[in-house]
Amino acid sequence: MAELKHVGRVRATGKRCVVAYRTLPGESSSCLIVPTENLPDAYHDAIINLVESTAGQDSYEFAEAMARTSFPDGSTMLAALHSQGRLVKVPTNQIEMTPLPAVSIVLSELNQIIAEQRGVVVDDLSIAPGPERMNKPVQSDPAKTSSASINEVAPVTEPASNADPETAARFYRSQADKLAKQAAEFRRKAEELAPAKKKVKETT
Repeated sequence: MAELKHVGRVRATGKRCVVAYRTLPGESSSCLIVPTENLPDAYHDAIINLVESTAGQDSYEFAEAMARTSFPDGSTMLAALHSQGRLVKVPTNQIEMTPLPAVSIVLSELNQIIAEQRGVVVDDLSIAPGPERMNKPVQSDPAKTSSASINEVAPVTEPASNADPETAARFYRSQADKLAKQAAEFRRKAEELAPAKKKVKETT
């Protein structure tokens, strides 16, 4: 039996799921899953068929394949699951990936392995990889479902009023790091939607 990406189970219950996003922007310890056991039969069969397809297995994140595929009722998989509340955010250490029936690995550990192989930190896994990627990034409409839209970045807050200077400094550095990553992600998405035109110098 061939290995399958994107399939797993919830550690606490043993219930099966597919992992739509292995990490979320600004929240690398969380993932987005689709619990499959309670899906309507037509949805369940369509998702499993997609998981097992070349398109599903070639996708960097399974959500990308779902964003390009429709259910039998004509609705786009990712958008339909999002609107029906069937996309669930859970900690990555609560999900076991099961590429083979007798093989399992905790998603948080898998993410660490993937990050090391790519030479990045886990926080950067939500950003699509470069030339090694087999399929192009989804040209997302900002109004449609994406990992960023589902995991909205919380507004910046202030440290506790009684925090000492060192604690406050750590807080501000943490906020700065998060905002820098968010800005990089926004720039990448902007480039995907409308690449910036390079200015050509006029010659006299």
